[in-house]
This record gives sequence, C-alpha cells and structure tokens, in this order.
Amino acid sequence: MVAVAILAAGKGTRMKSNLPKVLHLVGGQSMVERVLGSLSEIDPDPRLIVVGYGREHVKATLASLPGLTFVDQLEQLGTGHAVQQVMPYLGDYAGDLLVLNGDVPLLRPSSLKKLVDLHQHHGNAATLLTAQIADSSGYGRVFCSEDNLVTEIVEHRDCSPAQLKNPRINAGVYCFHWPALKQILPHLQTDNDQKEYYLTDVIQEMSPVMAVDVDDPQEILGINDRKQLAAAYAILQQRIKDHWMAAGVTLIDPDSITIDTETTLEPDVVIEPQTHLRGKTTIGRDSHIGPNCLIENSHIGSNVTALYSVISDSTVQSDSRVGPYTHLRGQAAIGQQCRVGNFVEIKKSTVGDGTNVAHLAYLGDATLGQQVNVGAGTITANYDGYQKHATTIGDHTKTGSNSVFVAPVAIGQGVTVGAGSVVTKDVPDDCLVVARAPQKVIPGWQPKSERQSSD
Repeated sequence: MVAVAILAAGKGTRMKSNLPKVLHLVGGQSMVERVLGSLSEIDPDPRLIVVGYGREHVKATLASLPGLTFVDQLEQLGTGHAVQQVMPYLGDYAGDLLVLNGDVPLLRPSSLKKLVDLHQHHGNAATLLTAQIADSSGYGRVFCSEDNLVTEIVEHRDCSPAQLKNPRINAGVYCFHWPALKQILPHLQTDNDQKEYYLTDVIQEMSPVMAVDVDDPQEILGINDRKQLAAAYAILQQRIKDHWMAAGVTLIDPDSITIDTETTLEPDVVIEPQTHLRGKTTIGRDSHIGPNCLIENSHIGSNVTALYSVISDSTVQSDSRVGPYTHLRGQAAIGQQCRVGNFVEIKKSTVGDGTNVAHLAYLGDATLGQQVNVGAGTITANYDGYQKHATTIGDHTKTGSNSVFVAPVAIGQGVTVGAGSVVTKDVPDDCLVVARAPQKVIPGWQPKSERQSSD
C-alpha cells in the first residue's frame, strides 16, 4: 500500500507573482498537475495535497481531478510541519507514504516506481531519492555508507565548507513507512537557522534508511523563480520533441517549435519552424503544419496543410488546406477537401466537404453545405447587438464577392448570390438572388465645395 502527500502550500516569493507557485504552467499543465501525473505507475491511495498560500485557487484548479484530499497548512513552518498536517488524515494507515514537492514537475513515473520498489523490497523505514551533480549549490547534502545507507542529511544553509563538497544532493522526494514516521513527527524541533521543522530531521531517528540515485538529475529540478521555470520548460520540450521524432514525426528546426504534453502526432507529420501546438491537439498522418502556426485544443485530420494560421478549439478534416492567415476558433468544423484561405475567420461554424472559403471572409454561427463557394469579402452578420443568430447556406451555392448575410437567414441549395448583395430574407433552392440598389450615374456631378469655388 502506498499513499502520497504532495507539499503545495508555499507562496513562491521569488516568482514575484500573485499566483501560487505550484500553479505556474510548464508545457500546458501546472507544476502540481505534472507531479500528480508522475504517479501513474504507482496509483497511490489516498492522495493528499497540502495547501496553504492561495489554497482556494489551488483547490479550484484541481477540483476536476478525482480522488484528491486537500490538507490545510495555515502556517508554512517547513516540510516537517507540512507532513505533520496529514497525520489526522492517515490515522491507523499501515502502509508507506510517498512525500513529493509540488514544485518539482519533471519527475518521471519510472523514477518514482523505482524508489517505491526499492523501499518495499528492502523493508526500509525510509528511502530517499537523490542525485549526484557537479553544481550542487542550494541543495541539501546526503551522506551515505558504501551500501547506500544514509548516515546524515544536512540542509545547504547548515553545511560546513567540507560538507558542501559532497555532490550527492537530496531531491526532497521520500518514501516512508508510515507507522514509523508518525511516531517521530510530533517530536520534531526547530533548532536551525530558519526555525522551521525539517522533514529531514526524522532520518536520524529511523533505520534502515537508504538513498537511491535518480538516473537523470534533471528530473529533480525544483522551481523557485522564473529562470528555473524556463529551464524546466526547455527540458520538458526536449523530452517531448525527442519522443515525437523517434515516433516518425519531422520537426524542421526543433528549437523554434513548442509542443505540449497532451498533444498527439501521427507518423509522417511535418512541423515547420515557429509552430506551436498547445493542449489536447491531434495532428493526423501526412499533415504539413506551418511555418508560423498556433494550434490549440484542435483536431487536424490526415494530409492537411496549414500555414501562418491560428486554430483553436476547432476541427479540420482530412485533405483540407488552411491559410495563410486563417483564424479558426470556437468550435469551427471544417470538412474534408476544403480550402480555407487568406485572411478568413471562421467562428462556431460548420463547413461542409469540398467547400471553398478562399479569402477575405468572416463566417460566424453559420452552417455551410457541401461544395459551397464563398466569394471574397463574404460576411455573415450574426450579431444584432443583443444576441447571435445563425446563417445556413445549402450545398452547391455560390456567394458573390462582398455579400452580406444578415442573420437569421437561410439560403437554399444551388443558389447564386450576386456580388455586393445584402441578403436579409430566406432564399429557396436553385435561384439567383441579387439584393443591391441599382447603379445610378449622374453626369457632370461635382462635390458642393468644387461647385462653389467655380462660381
């Protein structure tokens, strides 16, 4: 049995932010959500989140995740004090407790699985995740015997000059046998420079205690400021891009491309420079995206091309072309073999298979059938100042340049709309509609100012 306590109560003063530190994003997810994601190979129960600064914000952010119990730490008096707060929630629990920090977002599930397995295999009272790094400044040091039994842990600020030369650092990730830990927690003291309750002080009262080095020291990077946040993001991006290139995706100039964790790419996708894929985006096989695209929470089918465009919360089906300078948003749904071109914005609209919206158009709250041709400058006037209204355009209809459809309005199938028409009433199938004032020519006309100057 394994329970987990994630320490997420700190303000993060060095972040210079009103947002609780653990809610800052790394690759589309908050730090604490990433820590929760690292538990996938362990599946602990219960899952306790110790919250303090901005606790209501943290609770609201994580409210949709199942199986979480929030523990209030009203005063932040150190890591030992934080774990003391979970004692009423665990009671007579007889298993192991994994303790993680909410600001260490790069841990791999396999590393935590390795830690827990070693802890349980040896029947340890406590097991620590450690790393050996060249620059260990700022980290507590872990001192071990030859068989990795821990003899001492010293916080960085309390280390002597000789102790600071030790390259093995404490990652702040622990697995404890809870019955042993709960006997010691109430007796922690604050005899240190910070006058805080250190969780590391329990180690000297427990036996046996082992250390296990993480394979990749980058996993234990803690985030205390914006520079470290950027460094963590860069590490995460390298992992993600290495994964997709190994899976058959071509990234042209990977350094200029960003991809969120939840994005999914199929083989033979090509991503051009300066393209950014956000959220739960999926890109189908043989699609060519970019350069300079932003796609977020959208589904792109196979063999789609998109360049210099923004696509959010929308769908583009297979064999369609998007861009340049297209904006799809708010559940826009583009069918198969469509062309959505230069300077077109489509919002909350459905575009049928084989339809072309080639340039300079706005479609909002509209439903277009199959093989519709939308002329340049066509607009659906969907807002009356109070609410949005729908426009429907049937199969095989052609709209002339600079047409305006004043919603609510329905245009039938096979309709041809004359250029410059303002359509305010429904139009039946198979007809021509021209809704514009007749052209008037006045010979010899001059502006009033010019007539007065010639008198």
